[in-house]
Amino acid sequence: MTLEVQFLTMISMVFCGIYLGAMYDTFRRFSPYWKRRKVLTYFLEILFWLVQTAIIFYILYRVNDGEVRFYIFLAGLLGFSMYQALVKSIYLRMLEQIIRVIASIYRFLSRMVEALLIKPIIWMFTVIMTIVLWLIHTIWKILLMFLRILLLPLKWLGKLIYHLLPKSFQNYLHQLAGFYSKMKNIVMRGVKKFRRR
Repeated sequence: MTLEVQFLTMISMVFCGIYLGAMYDTFRRFSPYWKRRKVLTYFLEILFWLVQTAIIFYILYRVNDGEVRFYIFLAGLLGFSMYQALVKSIYLRMLEQIIRVIASIYRFLSRMVEALLIKPIIWMFTVIMTIVLWLIHTIWKILLMFLRILLLPLKWLGKLIYHLLPKSFQNYLHQLAGFYSKMKNIVMRGVKKFRRR
């Protein structure tokens, strides 16, 4: 390697050390969100280090064709130390500000989507369901009315037949109706008790 390439390699590795420190702090800032899921934590830890290693080696490959020397590690360590001493506090404040801005934008967009999309859909669904239920109720009332009209002649015929029956049979029918009424009341009481439980 020429001196120019060695100098570029050292500068690149110093910046890579600073970059690695920033990425590590960013990763640690978000790690509490998945800390309880151990499998996911291990997977993300491994993925993070693999990605960062791949990025640093790609930069090294672009600068000096991937030649690894001892001073490269020292330059990276120097960059990481510089980040810890000079940049970390500023970067963390900046990161918190960026997170706040993104969270505010997300909340604004979610409210917009809710106001312009979700609420109108719920309102439309409620209106349609109200209309459908009103139509079903109206149709049911009309059907009941027609049924009463159709059964009215049968009711008159039943009353006429009832008056033509002998008194003893009429008394028997009264007793039968009373028994049916009692049974109906018992069943209805049982249903009410069951509902209360």
